[in-house]
Amino acid sequence: MRLRSDADVDACVRIAEQVHHLDGYPAYLPGGDLRGFLVSNEALGAWITELDGDVVGHVALHLRSSRSVLELASTSLGLPIESLAVVARLLVAPGARRQGVGRALLMAATYEARSRGLWPVLDVATDSTAAIALYEQCGWSRAGDVRVVLPDGSTLEEAVFLGPGPVI
Repeated sequence: MRLRSDADVDACVRIAEQVHHLDGYPAYLPGGDLRGFLVSNEALGAWITELDGDVVGHVALHLRSSRSVLELASTSLGLPIESLAVVARLLVAPGARRQGVGRALLMAATYEARSRGLWPVLDVATDSTAAIALYEQCGWSRAGDVRVVLPDGSTLEEAVFLGPGPVI
């Protein structure tokens, strides 16, 4: 695992195309712009995982998500929104699943959030059962569900997860 470089973006877009086709993630993708979905100037960082020299996974850490997600996480933790970091853009190539890639990426983003003094949170579509199972196995707790209104007026039901507490 390492920080994502500009040279990795094309491989990450190919993974995102596969995941979008197979799982429907991301559910909202204006103009089909997967590159824009993955690469954001607002990201605190982004990491990739390689197996046998091929990029097979991606994750990013952001300061923002929808207002309803951040408010639920903030209220549940008793922390201000500014104390949160959002684990985002977690993608694993279909052929590399069940090999610990998603878990490693989730742990890397969690560690980075903690190293910045931020509490990791994330949101996921409520019908993404495999992703939800991973988060729960990694010690994340479900704060509740929110309905997010997307820019096109459609809605998305999302579960909000809180990362494990800091190690004392």
